[in-house]
Amino acid sequence: MKFVLRALLPLLLLVLCQGRAAAEDGYDLWLRYHPLDKAAAARVAPQARGIVVDTASSPTVNAAVSELQRGLQGMLGKTPAVTTRGAADTRAAQTDGAIVLASRDAALRDGVSAPDLDALGAEGYLLRAAKHGGKKATIIAANSDQGLLYGAFAWLRAARLGQPLDALNEKSAPKLQLRMLNHWDNLDRTVERGYAGESIWNWWDLPDVTDARYTDYARANASLGINGTVLNNVNSKPEILTAPWIAKAAAVADVLRPYGIKVYLSARFSTPLELKQTQTADPLDPQVAAWWKAKADEIYKAIPDFGGFLVKANSEGQPGPQDYHRTHADGANMLAAAVAPHKGIVMWRAFVYAAEKPDDRAKQAYSEFKPLDGKFADNVIVQVKNGAIDFQPREPFHPLFGAMDKTPLMMEFQITKEYLGYSTHLAYLGTLFEETLHSDTRMKGKGPTVAQVLEDGGHLTGMAGVANIGSSRNWSGSHFDQANWYAFGRLAWNPQASSRDIAKEWASLTFTPQAADAITDIMAESREAVVDYMTPLGLHHVMGTGHHHGPAPWVDNLGRPDWNPVYYHKADKNGIGFDRSATGSNALAQYSPEIARLYADPHTTPQADLLWFHHLPWDYKMPSGRTLWADMIAHYDHGVAQVADMQQRWQKLKPMIDQQRYEETAQRLALQLKEAQWWRDASIAYFQSVNGLPLPPGVKAPAQTLEYYKSLRFPYAPGHG
Repeated sequence: MKFVLRALLPLLLLVLCQGRAAAEDGYDLWLRYHPLDKAAAARVAPQARGIVVDTASSPTVNAAVSELQRGLQGMLGKTPAVTTRGAADTRAAQTDGAIVLASRDAALRDGVSAPDLDALGAEGYLLRAAKHGGKKATIIAANSDQGLLYGAFAWLRAARLGQPLDALNEKSAPKLQLRMLNHWDNLDRTVERGYAGESIWNWWDLPDVTDARYTDYARANASLGINGTVLNNVNSKPEILTAPWIAKAAAVADVLRPYGIKVYLSARFSTPLELKQTQTADPLDPQVAAWWKAKADEIYKAIPDFGGFLVKANSEGQPGPQDYHRTHADGANMLAAAVAPHKGIVMWRAFVYAAEKPDDRAKQAYSEFKPLDGKFADNVIVQVKNGAIDFQPREPFHPLFGAMDKTPLMMEFQITKEYLGYSTHLAYLGTLFEETLHSDTRMKGKGPTVAQVLEDGGHLTGMAGVANIGSSRNWSGSHFDQANWYAFGRLAWNPQASSRDIAKEWASLTFTPQAADAITDIMAESREAVVDYMTPLGLHHVMGTGHHHGPAPWVDNLGRPDWNPVYYHKADKNGIGFDRSATGSNALAQYSPEIARLYADPHTTPQADLLWFHHLPWDYKMPSGRTLWADMIAHYDHGVAQVADMQQRWQKLKPMIDQQRYEETAQRLALQLKEAQWWRDASIAYFQSVNGLPLPPGVKAPAQTLEYYKSLRFPYAPGHG
């Protein structure tokens, strides 16, 4: 009997191990340090026989060492020994093949040149196969502890991606100073436009209880180089700046600090008035300015490295300086003066529109901010959405980029998919981010591109992403939405990087290298599929109103024009599209003359933006040879077909994907196909009711009547309000 048990034990262990592998839930994100196969382990192990810390100890250095140990334990099954600078002789103590965390002075001793180190700046890192104490080593060098932490993550990434560690020679430094997540998290733990459960910030338990998840959040962000986080919603509440809530924010800051992440808060402009501590919120009132200065002093006493404020003002009903006939610059500069003694900053959002301004909503931010160019304080950065409307599946780049040479502009992307199918639809946003960042602001082929505008080193630089993170075990609601967090972080570090390269990197780290190419192909095509079945040819903002779930191009009864989808597509019996040329709203005049001239003619306007800039007849002849009506339908059909193709390709990957993540993704793709068909059918049914045209030959009619699609209601859609 004992012999039988001994014989069966290896098989039992194998079954148990396979069961554990099949139960992957996505919590580890791209920091998935699973055991390497034999060949990969043979490549990595000789380069990771020990860790040498040739720099002074600090919480950040300790975090770097801990991550290296965690990664190597996971990949190789053993934790390497650590030799610290405090040892009698680190150089004599180390073994061949150590990983050396080297301060600037130590790196210079190891032969790294001063110019190489200078090029790294304050946060960059260098990875180099070299000698340390006469023995083979990999030097991770930086000018700061934060750079060493980023370098440790980069080494682990290189090891897992199969790079030749014995010939490693990599230098990398961030091109933007501020690389930030904006959490739209409310104080009751609901998340506006959040599709991954509750807020990860358990405000009720804070400051006394800090969830271990906060550390894993910090690790994930540090692995991408993200160095700041705004904890609360831009639709802020005044309570966040009271003493109990400052203490809660301070507790989070203490956890994030070792990972190089600063905490910021969204501030409601009328806070002192609403707390009944001033008689007004007028930014030019000395009493108001004094209140904000005292409040800044209070915050910095609790959080010495507090980053500053994010402000949404005079938009969607939020209070702001215009309530007192002051400008955005007046409001921003008052707050900037309060945090300036502490080296804090103010991020002032340019997303503004008001009911009393009936002009094209796409023009409002430019109209309000362009005249203020050069009038903001040095520690103010204006945060501009990627497009002029609102995080649509596709938008032309915002005209403010390239138009405010004297004012630092910070990109705002939305990582959470408010308008692209929530966390249900697979839509890789790296391609959306790249499309905006690579846009040429003057159409000369020489830039500046939007990325180059952001990288202008003469002032503050930055990129913000509206987070898609929640209490869901897989963090983002679906496994593939993790890739959008990842892509944002990598592009915030280098806005000129390739979204496809980033997708392959994420796929290799998160799933398996064997499946990476196929997964990358799916991701690369996914966002375009969403554009096709939701908003083809430049259509925009035709989603369900309020919750933004599903199609609703027919809505026309809301309180202000630009809350209604009909405002944006302007479909009638004669044609469709928003005329933003000189014969319409003339929003084109806000772009460079080169772009304005090119886009003034629908024949030279890129098809992807055609109906964004032009109202055209249904029988307008498209380059395909089809009419506009037939071409629209072809795009809807193509989008649905693309989702079906994505689904089939995912099914072929089943042998390469763990069971849990395969099944969860397969279910979402099935739902996405169902909803893509719904989008296609409802849109065609509505627009056909407007134009009265027959469907082109061979085109399948919508499955239901228009009245059916109009009758659908979603009162409990997540993330609303």
